[in-house]
Amino acid sequence: MTTKFVLNSLRYLQIIFFSAVILYFGKTLFIPLFFGLFIAIVLYPICHWLEKRHVHRTIAITLSISIVVLLFALLVWLLILQAGTLHRDWPELQRKFDESLPDLQQWIQDSLGITVPAQNRWWRNALTNVSTNAGSMITEVFGKTTSGVLMLLITPVFTALFLNGRRNLVLFLEKVTGERFRHRLHTILHETIHTYFHFIKGMILVYIIVGILNSLGLLALGIRYAILFGFLTAIMTIIPYVGIIVAAFVPITIAWVTKDSLWYPAGVIIVFSVVQYLEANVIFPRVVGTQLDVNTWIILAAAIAGGILWGASGMILFIPFVGILKLVSAHIPEWSALHTLLSRNKGVSRPRL
Repeated sequence: MTTKFVLNSLRYLQIIFFSAVILYFGKTLFIPLFFGLFIAIVLYPICHWLEKRHVHRTIAITLSISIVVLLFALLVWLLILQAGTLHRDWPELQRKFDESLPDLQQWIQDSLGITVPAQNRWWRNALTNVSTNAGSMITEVFGKTTSGVLMLLITPVFTALFLNGRRNLVLFLEKVTGERFRHRLHTILHETIHTYFHFIKGMILVYIIVGILNSLGLLALGIRYAILFGFLTAIMTIIPYVGIIVAAFVPITIAWVTKDSLWYPAGVIIVFSVVQYLEANVIFPRVVGTQLDVNTWIILAAAIAGGILWGASGMILFIPFVGILKLVSAHIPEWSALHTLLSRNKGVSRPRL
């Protein structure tokens, strides 16, 4: 019995290891592919509704994808509109920054014992290092930007192909699973569509809650452009650790140059830190975990594993993958232990046979 358990454990570890290797080295293909599948599953009800009303499939797919593109464009437009206000006030902010810099340097000298000449030398060295590494930094940024743009362009293509060829995909899955499991397959596919829908709803709710909390905190401190920075920081939290730091830098700087006390930028740091803690440990696991009905610690583990393998994209995709795995395990008696582990509620019903 012990030998059998060890052999099974080793087999599962091998599957996990080689799957992780394939996912990591194939992320250039898999990320846009799964994003396309992800969006196709979410848009399927809309596309199917249009087709039932005698709209040609090509037109229905085009209209469905256009909805996503328009919503994304609207979000970008709102951010640009808010950023325009910041751009108009930038000369004033720059002037106040120049006026406040000597006070900041004096405070650092008094509090930390670092003299102003030493601070200036540090800044010169930092700028020299940046200039020296500028070529590699620009190349890296250009590469990331190019890959991001290509992913944005190719993802709708994958989405359209999945929607257009969904019948062949279902037929393929039926042949792989066999006649015996056909009914279970269609049940799983039906529930998967609802799982992705609830995941999207949960993610949108998380960003709205975090954006509102950020904005309320900044408004309470009297920080300019509170709503812009509140929601921009909420969106940037999708990038682990780095996103919140980059997004918080500008409002912290504005709080410093527009207020008379250093307690205001410290207050901004406190607001973002508290909201980030709530988002990572309370809001995100509970809201998204409730929508997917997946155990909270599994949600966190999936997000971390996705971040390790695929970065921010993995954090988005791996959580609904876990939700789908839970759905599949509910229909396979041999996976009942896995279903119990993934389920959120303690009283998990027996898997349907």
